[in-house]
Amino acid sequence: MEPHGLTAKSLLGILLLSAFLTCFANAEIHYHEFVIEATPVKRLCKTHERVTVNGQFPGPTLEVRDGDSLVITAINKAIYNVTLHWHGIRQLRNPWADGPEYITQCPIRPGMSYTYRFTIQDQEGTLWWHAHSKWLRATVYGAIIIYPKLGSPYPFPMPKKEIPILLGEWWNRNPMDVLKLATFTGAGPNLSDAYTINGQPGDLYICSNNETMRFQVESGETILLRIINSALNQELFFGVANHNMTVVAVDAAYTKPFTTNVIKIGPGQTTNVLLTANQPPAQYYMAAHAYNSASAPFDNTTTTAILEYNCTTKRNSSKPIFPQLPGFNDTATATAFTAQLRSPSKVDVPVYIDDNLFITVGLGLISCSNPNSPRCQGPNGTRFAASMNNVSFVFPTSNSLMQAYYQGQPGVFTTDFPPVPPIQFDYTGNVSRGLWQPVKGTKLYKLKFGSKVQVVFQDTSIVSVEDHPMHIHGYQFYVVGSGFGNFNPRTDPAKFNLINPPVRNTIGSNPGGWVAIRFVADNPGIWLVHCHIDAHLTWGLAMAFLVENGVGELQTVQPPPLDLPQC
Repeated sequence: MEPHGLTAKSLLGILLLSAFLTCFANAEIHYHEFVIEATPVKRLCKTHERVTVNGQFPGPTLEVRDGDSLVITAINKAIYNVTLHWHGIRQLRNPWADGPEYITQCPIRPGMSYTYRFTIQDQEGTLWWHAHSKWLRATVYGAIIIYPKLGSPYPFPMPKKEIPILLGEWWNRNPMDVLKLATFTGAGPNLSDAYTINGQPGDLYICSNNETMRFQVESGETILLRIINSALNQELFFGVANHNMTVVAVDAAYTKPFTTNVIKIGPGQTTNVLLTANQPPAQYYMAAHAYNSASAPFDNTTTTAILEYNCTTKRNSSKPIFPQLPGFNDTATATAFTAQLRSPSKVDVPVYIDDNLFITVGLGLISCSNPNSPRCQGPNGTRFAASMNNVSFVFPTSNSLMQAYYQGQPGVFTTDFPPVPPIQFDYTGNVSRGLWQPVKGTKLYKLKFGSKVQVVFQDTSIVSVEDHPMHIHGYQFYVVGSGFGNFNPRTDPAKFNLINPPVRNTIGSNPGGWVAIRFVADNPGIWLVHCHIDAHLTWGLAMAFLVENGVGELQTVQPPPLDLPQC
């Protein structure tokens, strides 16, 4: 017989239960109301009506801990349909809270509301939220800061302060009108008029000197910059004059620390860096400008903020020191930065692959029966398009993909997205003009729950090579390899990093090259996959994964909320 009292096994069980209950008790529920409406916003000398959240641009910062839940009621008082996306949040079994318009929900119509309910599960770091309906995210976005659970420290020395740095783009014209014009003409959209740091262009732009963002530091202290690229269409280089930065996390996943004087960050990506105020007391510019990997026009201006040592007495006595940013087309620096990213230790990368997809990503042109007409203002009288495996994605309008799937409604989508290009060709060479025009369709690729997936995104030279920041909703993934030229399935996998690759939710394909990712399809639902350059998404650079339910409740999509918007 067992002696009376606690056995070692029962004591261990009680301790584990106590730890679980303690974590559960420490978790909080955060309630927010996001009022989406037009607000007067003054930038570059003029006041414009722009859609904002709670009258703020950028919008409110959400601060939570791993394990916390959020209940956010979005009230649409704007004149446009709107949805909100919580970029990088896994949304396990809960696509209803993911937000992309006509993918997981119908839009919230003017005068209506919808409450997003979701829980942070095993994530910490920096993410962000933004509108996911047309070009509203130009001004509708904000930071999500996920702190570790109580009692869990950062895996690096505690910084003295933390500063969110949201990089964005500003148009003097209403961004929705910019999109409307580009959609009508088939040409590229008008370029932005400025880049911004926390909503402000900085003092290199007219009428912006007094509003330039200033961040105070004490000599010797170390701060954490949580950098988010909220720009609509532009990858960016970012640096701080005379200061090195230690990269410690990307996309809410810790990295093996490394030091750099510049970061490359694509739309949708986040990067956390430690910066030590170890320079002579003065004012130092933070600055960001374009990394332009395509042969295409771009906004070549520079946004600034000022890092100011508190003991700097004469603020206006001298101009702040300017950082040395790479050239606009410095692909070597951009590639070298990304190549340094590693997970801090060994990770569980899928080795045996069930679904192996090879997907071309890039631009295209649609021929017009009446070239150079008002609706055919693209190159040589065409309309711009974009595609994945030659399929230019068409967003449904009668219902969202997820609602149609859950309701068993036919005719909204098909599941025949091709796992390889329909025609093989020299993807980064001189591509025949007969291959420049994609086909339109709403095609999904079906994955069984638990399948181990590899995707190689291959850039093409159609129209122009380009670094396309590819984002997968509902998932994080391992970036196991990349290269230039055409991916070689016989030789390139031997060079994959299957030990400590970085974990991301958005990754760029090398311009004129490829990137390989792996993940386990452990989150049932329909999840959008798209380029986070919004002009390219508008042109059709997207597809979606349909991940089937597994076995039991914990592998099954939860029922939709009662207030889910209807089309």
